[in-house]
Amino acid sequence: MAKRKASTSKKKKTSRKKVSLALSKQQKILLGSFLFFLGLALIFSFVSYFFSWQADQSMVGELGERELQAENWLNKFGNNVAHFFVYNGFGIGAFIIAFLVTLTGIYYFFDYAKKQLLRFWFWGLLVMVWLSVFFGFFDKTRNLFSGVMGYEINDFLQDYLGLIGTILIMAFLAIVYLVVRLKMTPEKVGDALKRTKEDIAADFVSESDSESEQVEQTDYEKTVIDEVVESPEESVVDLSSQLEEEEEVAEPFLKANDSDDSAGKPEVEVAMEVARAEEEEILDENLSKKLVEDFGEFDPTLELSNYKFPTIELLKDYTGGQGITINQEELEENKNRIVNTLSNYKIGIANIKATVGPTVTLYEIVPEAGIRISKIKNLEDDIALSLSALGIRIIAPIPGRGTIGIEVPNKKPRIVSMRSVIASPKFQNAEMELPLSLGKTISNETFVVDLAKMPHLLMAGATGQGKSVGLNAILASLLYKKHPAEVKFVLVDPKKVELTLFNKIERHYLAKLPDTEEAIITDTNKVINTLNSLCIEMDERYDLLKDAMCRNIKEYNAKFKKRKLNPNDGHRYLPYIVLVIDEFADLIMTAGKEVETPIARLAQLARAIGIHLIIATQRPSVNVITGLIKANFPARIAFRVTSKIDSRTILDSAGADQLIGRGDMLYTQGNDLTRLQCAFVDTPEVAEIVDYIGSQKAYASAHMLPEYVGEEGGTNLDISVEERDQLFREAAEVLVIAQQGSASLLQRKLKLGYNRAGRIIDQLEAAGVVGPFEGSKARQVLVPSIDALNQLLDNESNDL
Repeated sequence: MAKRKASTSKKKKTSRKKVSLALSKQQKILLGSFLFFLGLALIFSFVSYFFSWQADQSMVGELGERELQAENWLNKFGNNVAHFFVYNGFGIGAFIIAFLVTLTGIYYFFDYAKKQLLRFWFWGLLVMVWLSVFFGFFDKTRNLFSGVMGYEINDFLQDYLGLIGTILIMAFLAIVYLVVRLKMTPEKVGDALKRTKEDIAADFVSESDSESEQVEQTDYEKTVIDEVVESPEESVVDLSSQLEEEEEVAEPFLKANDSDDSAGKPEVEVAMEVARAEEEEILDENLSKKLVEDFGEFDPTLELSNYKFPTIELLKDYTGGQGITINQEELEENKNRIVNTLSNYKIGIANIKATVGPTVTLYEIVPEAGIRISKIKNLEDDIALSLSALGIRIIAPIPGRGTIGIEVPNKKPRIVSMRSVIASPKFQNAEMELPLSLGKTISNETFVVDLAKMPHLLMAGATGQGKSVGLNAILASLLYKKHPAEVKFVLVDPKKVELTLFNKIERHYLAKLPDTEEAIITDTNKVINTLNSLCIEMDERYDLLKDAMCRNIKEYNAKFKKRKLNPNDGHRYLPYIVLVIDEFADLIMTAGKEVETPIARLAQLARAIGIHLIIATQRPSVNVITGLIKANFPARIAFRVTSKIDSRTILDSAGADQLIGRGDMLYTQGNDLTRLQCAFVDTPEVAEIVDYIGSQKAYASAHMLPEYVGEEGGTNLDISVEERDQLFREAAEVLVIAQQGSASLLQRKLKLGYNRAGRIIDQLEAAGVVGPFEGSKARQVLVPSIDALNQLLDNESNDL
């Protein structure tokens, strides 16, 4: 009975949910209102205390006496609170606390970013202490300006530093505040004083100049009028002759000035453009800093701010909470058999030790001096025979250790549960962009890698060897670590049954083409369109990175979060996109080059812009995994295969044919092979995970990829001039100037949606401005210049 109670109490403890400390919108409004009015009450109390403190002195601490009435505007409460903060506290500096409480109420009421608020509190409290200590210099009777705290701190400092030392300390602290908080420097102060002095001087000069000009003008006018009155005809002749003489004298100088201006105009324009660009850059930098200070950094998860990651309780623990149990008898027996087998071939062993893993034990041997490694390698089958075991693999030598490894399967293998690897500190604390928890190594360590650094993954293995479980483990790792705003999946499932569970998280994590019903792609034609759409997305992202002057998606998103990129210019937060293809061989058989070409292009170029590929296949033959694909997939996982040829096709080395199956796999990232036991996640566990995510608030729709029109799409529509878009001519000029016919260019330059830009491209093709569709490449521009474009369009209008 006691055991049952203990077990039930444990279950109750484990089922307890974490308490969330985040405030709801209503709670923030109520808290903000309370703090705002509390701050106003403090301000009224403090102000009236300066006029009524002597009359109310006897009532301090008499809150319980209901009959007593204080002169403070907030009666006994205001008198006691003000006495505490002003008289016993920081004097006139206590007003800062009142203002900070009021400001905090405003911030919570309107739900502003709290980072700026913390800065206000930090510097406000420092200024409050400084003011109280400062007034302590003039406060010999502990009056209201310094308060008890200011007086005592000032007195304490003078006892140890003296009056001059205390003044120096206070001056230094004031300089710290002016420099750090207000960003003041001697240069800025000097410039401000200089500008003030110049402005005053300019005002005096302008007034004196205007007065003198008025006096001179009136004198000149008087003389001219007198002359005209005396002899009007002579004065007119004299004036005209004087003007002609002045023009003759000034003419060569004017011509010289004109020639100088025409010669120096390009240099001046370049200098002006450089200055304008620098000025715009400074303005953009200041604007981004102001936006971050006011609203905080951009948060891509804000739309689904209440999203909760799947809990660890959704996964099963197949180990029963126990670790690996070591069978000493089995270890000693295998050691002796290995030593005896090698001694039969006159191979002496200097040392042997064992490392026990979940399914395989690694025996490391150190041969005696003079023994050739190849001799031990050739005895692989003999050792397997003596141990009566399948799946023995010899690693000769183990890189970096100076030993030879013999991997022997355990008689009682243990399952590596997905729960154990997800809960491991190595995965939970992983600072990776796309962490994948694949399983455990022979030394029973959780194996975590970053998909963003792979950057693409090729998986292969015979049917039933754990390939689909491995895909589920990869997807589960990302679902447990990344928010829906940070990663999107494009799932291709030609078998139509492996990935259908993930339909439930379509509006959270999946991406698809516009005007398609299901996000998980099973039709070959839709696969081709999706791959080409991803190529378009890749080109658009590279254009965005180019405009933002960033090298990769990580730098771009960091810049966007700091509000340095304007969304009005087409910039947006870019989530990672992971393309998962479950059975690649079937696609190659049905589509061939139509699939291989865009995949090769994505594999070559898509790494920097956050598009990563995971391709799985049962048939790792050369015609499926071609050299073009292998060259761009340095990271590979091999489950058990049937022949050494298949192993070399995947890994470029043997070994996968010697695995024992059931999740036993080899992983390589272009260098050494690592043997792993894949984490096991069953179908019901995946169903619970996607149900948990799917029951939460989601986006309005799945993430939309760019629209792609196949070769059968044609351009028979919009041929007539009357049906052309209003921006047709402007779009034509943009493409002719750039000599690049792409819809994404029109999107950026004219700020259009993709559908409208695509229709204009079709109209331009019908008009002969751009060439026909060429897959994922940009169309060829058939018009060489703007003049040729104008002539083409004018001829069209004349024909009409």
